[in-house]
Amino acid sequence: MNGAYEILDIDPLLRPFRADIELRMQNYARMRARLLGGAGSLSSRANGHLFFGFHRLEDGWVYREWAPNAKEIYLFGDFNGWDRASLPMRRLADGTWELFVRGEAPHGSKVRILIRTASECFERIPLYCKHVVQDPVSLAFDGRIWLPDASFSWTDAGFARGRGEPLLIYEAHVGMSGEKAGISTYAEFRDFMLPKVRELGYNAIQLMAIMEHPYYGSFGYQVSNFFAVSSRFGPPEELKSLIDAAHGMGLAVFLDLVHSHAARNETEGLARFDGTVYQFFHRGARGDHPQWDSKLFDYGNPGVLHFLLSNLKFWLEEYHFDGFRFDGVTSMLYLDHGLGASFGDYGKYFSMNTDLDAVAYLQLATELCREVKPDCTLIAEDMSGMPGMCLPVANGGFGFDYRLGMGLPDMWIRYLDKRRDEDWDVGALWHELTQRRPRERVVGYCESHDQALVGDKTIMFRLADADMYHSMNKDSRNPRIDRAMALHKMIRLITCTCAGEAYLNFMGNEFGHPEWIDFPRPGNGNSYQHARRRWDLPANDLLRYRFLWDFDKAMIRLVKENALLAFPSERIFFHEEDKLLAYRKGRFVFFFNFHPVRDAVFSVHSPAFARWEPVLHTSLTEFGGYRSRDCGFLSQDGENKRVSADRRSALVFEERVDENTSF
Repeated sequence: MNGAYEILDIDPLLRPFRADIELRMQNYARMRARLLGGAGSLSSRANGHLFFGFHRLEDGWVYREWAPNAKEIYLFGDFNGWDRASLPMRRLADGTWELFVRGEAPHGSKVRILIRTASECFERIPLYCKHVVQDPVSLAFDGRIWLPDASFSWTDAGFARGRGEPLLIYEAHVGMSGEKAGISTYAEFRDFMLPKVRELGYNAIQLMAIMEHPYYGSFGYQVSNFFAVSSRFGPPEELKSLIDAAHGMGLAVFLDLVHSHAARNETEGLARFDGTVYQFFHRGARGDHPQWDSKLFDYGNPGVLHFLLSNLKFWLEEYHFDGFRFDGVTSMLYLDHGLGASFGDYGKYFSMNTDLDAVAYLQLATELCREVKPDCTLIAEDMSGMPGMCLPVANGGFGFDYRLGMGLPDMWIRYLDKRRDEDWDVGALWHELTQRRPRERVVGYCESHDQALVGDKTIMFRLADADMYHSMNKDSRNPRIDRAMALHKMIRLITCTCAGEAYLNFMGNEFGHPEWIDFPRPGNGNSYQHARRRWDLPANDLLRYRFLWDFDKAMIRLVKENALLAFPSERIFFHEEDKLLAYRKGRFVFFFNFHPVRDAVFSVHSPAFARWEPVLHTSLTEFGGYRSRDCGFLSQDGENKRVSADRRSALVFEERVDENTSF
């Protein structure tokens, strides 16, 4: 079966839902034709940022706006003494407004617009502003005309992430990336953090909170200005410099993209921009997210589609991002946003609860991104497991490269919080780590950035709790810390190598960061004390954090240099009572002993002439264990290799076979 319905051959369980797949594809085709008018490409139509907003002309500058409900619009700012009446705009067709001004463009000027409707008069920040700033005293926001004399000089021409390398993502928040109790900048991240990411071995950075957002503590997920970079971290050119420098180090840079909802803010946001709710969002209750206190886009509105698709093209072209992690995809897909839903059967994906317009938008979005940047990487944050998320649109899918393995952190929380070590179900653990939809790739990760926030716990903090504050020195012999160190390494190793075709880590979790994230708020005296990262801890040779940092480096190097995530995980040994598990990836064999008190011996068949080389052992002293040398783990018993594994340890061997050996 060819074409759009190849998805039914890829996953035969979808065949009873053929009519639903057909409806999905018909709606996509209808919306695409409506946008293009029967001709052209999506990229040729997604140019709102090149038309609207502020632009230089030979004899002056022009500003254009989209506000269909407006009766009058005036531009004003510090460049004209905040005169609200001197610069009226001219109405064009389809709700477009235009203002031409002769002379030099006032780069850097603060601006707003005054909109009059039939019944109201109010101020707004221009929709396509590239720079929006907040007054430190009044806390009010203003747009800025951002038209520097010279465009940024990129040096990243021809950048491409290492061919054949697995995708290894370091998720980061620029503002809290430094050690200081304050907001770090793009320039500081470039100079301080990029070398750390390169040292660890990750080959991609996923940047959070880049799109402008009024509330710092929202982690960037309440976006107000979709074409503006967060001014808290610096001007647009500094973000470009960060990305350019990352590319020079061989690091791809992804944007954590929020198209699933928008901030309710009106003056500096999209809400009631032209005095109507429906310019961007659904009317009534459907336009409000019941948990996020935010506004929900109407993806069936061509004006909304044009705005969002132009936004994708803008970030790819203007800032040279290498892809997106689409936030909140589950919320987009379902009218009830997937809240409290269990997706135990396929019927849950194809019902009256599915938002077909949102489905079509996601298909159009991935198609556009491929047109603009064919090698971009697209990741969907979908916890529902919607079928086809990572299949091509032409085959009936959504077109993403990866889905985020969102059930994995929840699984680890269950194991760490609800079960004694002796009661861990190793068979179920293996199943949850290795299950995939057919031909769909997953980004594996063991803890989310949300777990680092106040009110939740990272894996290391769940394991060690308050003992971290007094027993992380190297001389300490605290059993709770010993357990935490051992399981922290094991959990990361098995998740990285089994849970997906890509891997993600949140900034600082690689070394077991001990402090939660608490953004400044009235409840903590507006302090930045916990809105930062303690890089002094892994740098201190007297503390155990360095062991976890070094282990993460070794693990990432092993996975990257041997392209391990390209190989399937093949289970070769399993013993539930003894909590033992062994599996093979290519020529590498992994052994895990999760038992809290028993050492164990694995016996694995291997040709006598095969040479096994130890490559990574969690129990070595260099990684905070008690084995001083990398020996005594392996012996030969005829045709079998015998591997000794300490309690709570993992060992990795490379099986090398002489190609000239005769059988």
